[in-house]
Amino acid sequence: MPISRGSSDGLAGLRNLGNTCFMNSILQCLSHTKPLTEQLLKSQRLKGKLIQAYVELIKSMWKTSSNEVLSPHTFKTQIQRFAPRFMGYSQQDAQEFLRFLLEGLHDDLNEIKPKPKYRQCEFPDSFSELQIAEKSWESYLSVDKSLMTDLFVGQLKSKLTFCSCNHTSVTFDPFWDLSIPIPRKMSSSSSSSVGRRYSGTDDGDVTIIDCMRSFTKEEVLNGDEQPTCDKCKGKGKATKKFSIQRFPPILVLHLKRFSGFSYRSKLQSNVDFPLSLDLTEFSSDPEKINPVTYSLYAVSNHSGSTYAGHYTAYCKHPISKDWHCFNDSRVDPISPSRVRGNQAYILFYERENRKSSL
Repeated sequence: MPISRGSSDGLAGLRNLGNTCFMNSILQCLSHTKPLTEQLLKSQRLKGKLIQAYVELIKSMWKTSSNEVLSPHTFKTQIQRFAPRFMGYSQQDAQEFLRFLLEGLHDDLNEIKPKPKYRQCEFPDSFSELQIAEKSWESYLSVDKSLMTDLFVGQLKSKLTFCSCNHTSVTFDPFWDLSIPIPRKMSSSSSSSVGRRYSGTDDGDVTIIDCMRSFTKEEVLNGDEQPTCDKCKGKGKATKKFSIQRFPPILVLHLKRFSGFSYRSKLQSNVDFPLSLDLTEFSSDPEKINPVTYSLYAVSNHSGSTYAGHYTAYCKHPISKDWHCFNDSRVDPISPSRVRGNQAYILFYERENRKSSL
């Protein structure tokens, strides 16, 4: 069944079963991932108890008009069987929950069965970087191929340059999301306070582009971090730089707000992120790729402190294009201008100008 054309469908609230706001926030964000929801609602004879429970919940959410509240109890029973860490009713991290959920749905939908053992790829010296990237991607899809990988998985390029011999080594790895640091912009009044790095105070506004540039900037590996050169076999100082080789249709950006051991402190810095995001500069070959632009459609928010926090979601309705705030059982319309704020924790973007039958 396609997503209902009613502007109030899909706006059902989810009952908090006891500190399950983290789960409700992610479920609302995924529910508003249009290509995922439409494809799953069309699917027949789904195998796997987790995907069955997830799709039944999504069907109920899209059959239900606003002001209705649904219980995700059956779904929770299945996700905690797949990932026992989510048993009980203690507060959990939304990004960790998202990763486990995507992995569980992928396992049920994986077209490669039985799943072969992973084998490290080895490439001839004559291979170009592009050939290595393509063969690495083919190798990944030979083990993991599903609707989830089609939508969420991109490819990250890592380039090592050894300072002593100038040898370069590249690797290409799949990613389901990008965890990006929030660079610190200390205000003049606090720049002299040495101990405020992880104080949880607002240390100045940054942009999502600042975060991406911090994630992809060249890093020096020295001392205990010195890698081994695959050419001369010796350890030495090197530089490392990330770039994006393959951009996924759905890009999930996780803002690294929690710092220190055991997530002890939280960065409250406001990260300014646009509704339309151009990431062309972060491509491994920005001069040859077409412009890479994404549209924001959902945000998982975290408010409060590390130990006394609460999750909500802001989602754009795929039909009406109106934004709503999902606060467990409560659903309220909000202005697009209110979507951006210092509570944003996980950003969901859909690639623009992507051919789709949806």
